Amino acid sequence: SSGINAEWPLRPGGKPLSKTNEKTPIYKMRIFAPDEVVAKSRFWYFLRQLKKVRKVNGEILRLTEVSEKSPTKIKNFGIWVRYDSRSGSHNMYREYRDVMTTGAVTQCYRDMAARHRARAHSIQIMKVAEVKASDCRRSTVQQMHNSKIKFPLPHRILKYNKKSIFVAERPSTMQ
Repeated sequence: SSGINAEWPLRPGGKPLSKTNEKTPIYKMRIFAPDEVVAKSRFWYFLRQLKKVRKVNGEILRLTEVSEKSPTKIKNFGIWVRYDSRSGSHNMYREYRDVMTTGAVTQCYRDMAARHRARAHSIQIMKVAEVKASDCRRSTVQQMHNSKIKFPLPHRILKYNKKSIFVAERPSTMQ
C-alpha cells in the first residue's frame, strides 16, 4: 500500500474478574487499530457482544503487537469484512496484495471508504488470511500472477548531465 499504514495488529488478552477466586476463561483476539487505546476499546466492544463481559467486570492482562513473519515477500490476502451502511449490515470478502497484513487491512479500510463511504467505526474485520495464488477470486489480484507481466514507462524524460539545456530540437520522450 502507498503511504503510512494506519492500522497495526494488536493482540489484547483479557478475562472477566472473579469474585470467588475461580478460574475464569481468558479471551484474546487480533484487532487492527492505530494505537493501544483504540485496540482496548475495540476489544471490550467485541467481548461485550460475543461473551457478555463488560469492561467494568473484566481486566486486560496484556497487549502485544503482532509482527509479520516475512515482511519482504509479497502475498495475497483475503479479508472478510462486515460493515454497516445506511441501509443495513453487509458481509463482504475482499482480496488485496501487499507485503504485510497491516498494509492489506489499510488498503481495505481506504477501499471501503472510497467505494462504499464506510467509515472506520462501522467496519468490522472478521478474518484476515493469506491466500494462495491458485485460490484467488478477484481479477485485480489475479492479473498480477502473470509471470510475463510488463509495466511500460511511456513518457520518460532523459536527464543528461553534459547536455545543453537549450537545443535546436525538442526532446524525444516516447521510445
